[in-house]
Amino acid sequence: MLLNQAIEGFTKYMHLIDRSQETIRGYAIELKGFNNFLTVKHNCPVYLEDIVLQDLEDYLFYEKERGAASSSRSRSLYILRSFYNYCCRKDLCVKNIASLLEPVKIKQKEREFITEDELGELVAAIEQPVIKTVVQAMFYTGGRISEMIHLTLEDVDLDGRVLHIIDGKGGKDRDVPINDKLHRILTHYLEHIRDAHSNRFFALTRTGKVSASYINYWIHTAVEELGWDKNISAHVLRHSFGSNLLEKGASVVSIQKLLGHSSLRVTSRYLHQDTDKLTEAVNLL
Repeated sequence: MLLNQAIEGFTKYMHLIDRSQETIRGYAIELKGFNNFLTVKHNCPVYLEDIVLQDLEDYLFYEKERGAASSSRSRSLYILRSFYNYCCRKDLCVKNIASLLEPVKIKQKEREFITEDELGELVAAIEQPVIKTVVQAMFYTGGRISEMIHLTLEDVDLDGRVLHIIDGKGGKDRDVPINDKLHRILTHYLEHIRDAHSNRFFALTRTGKVSASYINYWIHTAVEELGWDKNISAHVLRHSFGSNLLEKGASVVSIQKLLGHSSLRVTSRYLHQDTDKLTEAVNLL
């Protein structure tokens, strides 16, 4: 069987077992890149049974050479293992050669985060009113950018003060309470800013939706205008949500549930503790 045919079967299988749309899309993009790499390497379409361990290693090395981060290459390896697990279960191949790959050591680095005061500066520097609101919503809910842009009007219950995130990462649903600050912001947005014929909650008048790239464009433009020496993106707002909650005394378990993480180990990567806080901690002794 041709590799691209096996990938098509794997994609259909992920739909069958109700993997999230974001997961399916991400896996499909990664495996398409893998197929393209092998097609160029061998100068012809590749059959699944002809692929050897060296091909997988060459692909991961190619990813490294083109500057992919260790976390990105680790994800590539995970996707290849999932794909080969599927192929073995369906008797498309005899052996899961991806299981023989060495794990990619991920370099842990301090994650950027912003305070609530810095959020105020950032929002003030963003000229687009819809994007201002998206940025505030991400900071006060910890929502992923993909979750924010797909929110519908029905997902945001201002009367019940809860934001329903449907089909989040891993296909999981969760509810995030809307605090008083965000409630005022979203109420003002609906009454005075939103002017779109669309079911999307965050929507531009012209397109009826917002894109992740457009949100990040306005964030990066605002950061440059402010002259900050920080690499701020939409995802940093999610980190900031967890970091600020921890600093204000929220439990890690509560933060885990609000962020929609399956384990505390994942949550711990999102939490920032500065030197002053660590010094205060050791001084407790």
